[in-house]
Amino acid sequence: MTNPRQLAFLALREIYRRGVFTDIALNQVLKTAQLNSVDRRLVTELVYGTVRRRRTLDALIDQLGKKKAHQQPPDLRVILHLGLYQLRTSERIPASAAVNTTVELAKENKFQRLTGVVNGLLRQYARLATNGDPLQLPTEPVQRLGVLYSFPDWIVKIWLEQLGEEATEQLCQWFNQAPSIDLRVNPLQVSIEEVETAMRSLGIDVCRLPQLPQALRVIGTIGTIQQLPGFTEGWWTIQDSSAQLVSHLLNPQAGDMVIDACAAPGGKTTHLAELMTDQGKIWACDRAASRLKKLQENIHRLQLHSIQICTGDSRNYPQFTNTADAVLVDAPCSGLGTLHRRPDIRWRSTPETVKELALLQKELLEQAATWVKPNGVLVYATCTLHPQENEGVIESFFQNHPHWHIEPPPPNSPAAVFCSPPGWVKVLPHQHQMDGFFMVRLKR
Repeated sequence: MTNPRQLAFLALREIYRRGVFTDIALNQVLKTAQLNSVDRRLVTELVYGTVRRRRTLDALIDQLGKKKAHQQPPDLRVILHLGLYQLRTSERIPASAAVNTTVELAKENKFQRLTGVVNGLLRQYARLATNGDPLQLPTEPVQRLGVLYSFPDWIVKIWLEQLGEEATEQLCQWFNQAPSIDLRVNPLQVSIEEVETAMRSLGIDVCRLPQLPQALRVIGTIGTIQQLPGFTEGWWTIQDSSAQLVSHLLNPQAGDMVIDACAAPGGKTTHLAELMTDQGKIWACDRAASRLKKLQENIHRLQLHSIQICTGDSRNYPQFTNTADAVLVDAPCSGLGTLHRRPDIRWRSTPETVKELALLQKELLEQAATWVKPNGVLVYATCTLHPQENEGVIESFFQNHPHWHIEPPPPNSPAAVFCSPPGWVKVLPHQHQMDGFFMVRLKR
């Protein structure tokens, strides 16, 4: 099969009807097809973009159609989403082509009798769009931003309370962009200058990122990651720039005993080893054995020797009591700082799941604190912007541990730029052009 829109339809059907994660559904359909790079990018854009914009697309169907979105046959709803997404967002695809290919998609998937509905709704949108955006919006701020940028009301409400309306709108816009790819250069194998030269020799443009000595951001589109220069040799690994800040905040030293409590898939674990010049010992703990395989692969590829893997629940490791110079709790979280990269999260997360995660985070932090030697350090980090998982967890910890305190990052630390009183290190995507992150350095 080589029809990009049919492939996108098949992936979206798995996502909508069976709850398959976007990246998994996309990879499954791409494996079945022999596509050139242009068509692969088109399928990827259609799938990720449509998942991101589900609420907006449903609102348009409700507005323009005779039946509401939830009343449409599920597969027809997917087809209408694909057509509307192309009409609304693609500058490369002419409106007539978007309408015609979507009508053909309906025919291919046994909706011959409803092609008139598809054709009429899409042409009505295209006609109205010549005079401006046809989308009719509520006036109330939460619902207006939720419909316009396609987020659940509860997420928008949290951001409004934290940031205000203008900043929330900027954040929503940022999360609807395609994500960038950041590399973390492995200084034990190569210099950042050598990686820059190797990339540019193949026409791949990269730029450095302020404050992050190992970071390179890839500009534009690239082919298969594994075929980029230096991958096999362990010159670099993919890691978002904000995630690189976490290891710098922990600031482990050569010869230290370090524990990474939630290590898989291992981006921060391997970064810790690089910062320690691969001298000392790092215990990489995680209960997800399948995800620890990815860490093992990267340990081998990056040629690191100081990491020991420990499979199991980090809430049950009394053998580590008072043994560590530094501990990292990169806690499982709602991921609300990575919504551009993982579009499913906005639809899968609920206030209830956040509450459950906050309880787990508190338990992990409680146990990890027992592993730290006197005068040792503990970093707690999440890739979410939800205060219940961030400030709320730390404030709860302090209620039971008055002998702990926040230690702001050293002035020369890359994390210092993002620090605000009393020592919270926060990365806000719309301000810093990185994934959203929260981290704090605690001292015993």
